[in-house]
This record gives sequence, structure tokens and C-alpha cells, in this order.
Amino acid sequence: MDAPKPIGYWLKHLHNLLEQQFNATLTDLGLERRHWQVLNTLARGEATHDELKAALAPFWTQGEPSLDRLLNGIAARGWTRPGLPAEGNLVALTDEGRAAHADFAARVAATRATVLKGLTSEQYTETVRILTVMAGNVEADLATR
Repeated sequence: MDAPKPIGYWLKHLHNLLEQQFNATLTDLGLERRHWQVLNTLARGEATHDELKAALAPFWTQGEPSLDRLLNGIAARGWTRPGLPAEGNLVALTDEGRAAHADFAARVAATRATVLKGLTSEQYTETVRILTVMAGNVEADLATR
């Protein structure tokens, strides 16, 4: 009889599946999940390179494409405009970038619906709450070491 797999297994397995699912959602556009994350962050408002880097840091792991490479690719499509030095080198979406973000948002929403199929909004909220508590417990413990 197989023992149930621990939470660490399921967290890592789900993480890997989400990466694959989001990449599959965007691959025909020549985009990756990290492109989406940059566009989605900029859709909330312009940001400096450092602000983008900080906002996206939790998602970046070793071997990920650099933020500069992603920004260059997005800029090459005409989706962003670099800020002026007086603006602190802010990066902002162009009108084309906002339109692209809206198109991608519909795809991402469909992917998220697939992920959450069979769960109520209350179950999702409780899952996030439980994971938040678990993460906080580990962070507190690590802070004491």
C-alpha cells in the first residue's frame, strides 16, 4: 500500500504543473509565463526596473530568463515604452501593451479556471489561508535560527 504523499510533494508537483500549463497557454504567442508576469505587473502601473525586479523576485528561480531579456522582448513588440531619466527610468505599457495584456488576461483566466475546477471559492480561500499560515510558521522559525 502506498503512503499518501506529503504536502511538500504536492506543492512542488503543482508548481511544476502550473509552469507547464501557463507556458502551454502562451507558447503559440512566443511568450512564457514570466512575460505574462511582467505585463501583468506593468498593467497595474508603471514601474522602475528595480521595482519590477522586486515584485517578480518570488517567481524567479535560478535559470530563469533575466528581467532585461524579458523587457527587451516585450519592448521589441512595442508593448512598453521606457521612461525618461527624469521619471526614474520608469517602464510603462503602451496602448498596444495594454491591448496585448487584455488578450492574454482572458487566456490566463481560462487557465486559472482549469486549475480551480471542482473547488468552491471558499475552498480556494481556505487553501490560500492555510498555506499562508504554514509559510508564516516556517518564516518565524527560520528567523530564530
